[in-house]
Amino acid sequence: MDHKELDAWKNSVDLSVEIYSITKSFPKEEMFGLIQQMRRAAISVPSNIAEGCARKSSKETIHFLYFSLGSLAELETQILISNRLGYISNIDELMLKISKVKQVTLGIVRYLNKV
Repeated sequence: MDHKELDAWKNSVDLSVEIYSITKSFPKEEMFGLIQQMRRAAISVPSNIAEGCARKSSKETIHFLYFSLGSLAELETQILISNRLGYISNIDELMLKISKVKQVTLGIVRYLNKV
């Protein structure tokens, strides 16, 4: 399975780029706090999808897809905290994008569990 063909990977790369853009406007004191955490979590999603697809077995692939889902949960939490701190507003669209990546990733997991 080529990760570059998967909607989960494509959408999570787009999400990563968006997170980088959004965090540029965060206060400088967050450089080693939320900015770094959010960027790391966002990048982890497509990275783990890619690594999982490079594995030899479906079981290994699923394992890495679950890592991606964990990183999505981290990112979602960090977005909510950033919103409460007033660093970002109107997070509905971001949350929808995260939800879409989750749904597509879980669809891959369900598919691989049947194979």
